[in-house]
Order: sequence, then C-alpha cells, then structure tokens
Amino acid sequence: MRWFPHVTVATVIERDGRFLLVEEQPEGRLVINQPAGHLEPNESLVEAALRETREETGWEVSIDGVVGLGLYRAPTNGETYYRTTFFGRPVNELADAELDSDILRPVWLSRNEMIARSEQLRSPMVLESVERYLAGHRYSLDILYNG
Repeated sequence: MRWFPHVTVATVIERDGRFLLVEEQPEGRLVINQPAGHLEPNESLVEAALRETREETGWEVSIDGVVGLGLYRAPTNGETYYRTTFFGRPVNELADAELDSDILRPVWLSRNEMIARSEQLRSPMVLESVERYLAGHRYSLDILYNG
C-alpha cells in the first residue's frame, strides 16, 4: 500500500495583536483558517507560504521564521497533512488582489476572538499555531534547507 501525506504550509501573520486569517466555505460550512495551502512542484516551502498568503488574503508578507512542524489527520476525509507553519509580518495590502475562489474574505482576529469563534476554526492547528507563536516558539529560517 502506498501512502503519501499532503505537504502544506501556513502563516501566522501578526499586526497589533491581531492575526491575519481567512474565512472560507469548504463544503458549505463557514470556517476560519490561517492562510494555508499545498506545496506546488519546484517551489520552496517559503515560496509556497508567500504565494498562499498572497492568493488567499491579498497581502504581501515577510516570512521571518518557523513556528513549527506538525501532522494533522483530518476527521472529515482521513487524509494526513504535514504542515510547516511560518511567522512573519504584513508588508503591503494589494489593492486589486483577486482572492482564491474558495476564500470569502481575509479577517484580522485577536487570540481571544479566535477562542470565541473556536467552533468555526478549520482545525485545531489554527489556534495551536497562534498559541505556539505567542509562547515564543519562533525558529530561524536556517533550520530549512532545499536539497
């Protein structure tokens, strides 16, 4: 049996105590997620994080480091996702950005607002990533390498 986890990236982008998130509606349910998505062929993890954040939020961001690496098995489809979560800062909001079709809108929420809307979080990784970031889990990009 062949098994392949999905390689994904996500970003934790903070501005004045609020975090850049997206509202999306997969399968008809409104959820909140970090800007996140799949690694594409011939793309580095950092390039994927920059692209996904831009495509889903309309923001250019800097990628300053890594929050962590994690595995998540989705209860809805049984798939396993291997995710690298990055942190960074907002650089520039793109005025005429066209967002991915499944994204309703970007939102800036505080940790407490995320907790208040926890039933809408796409996965436990959304709040876990923010809490790890706030607890100081911030690692240099030097831990990554492309072979």
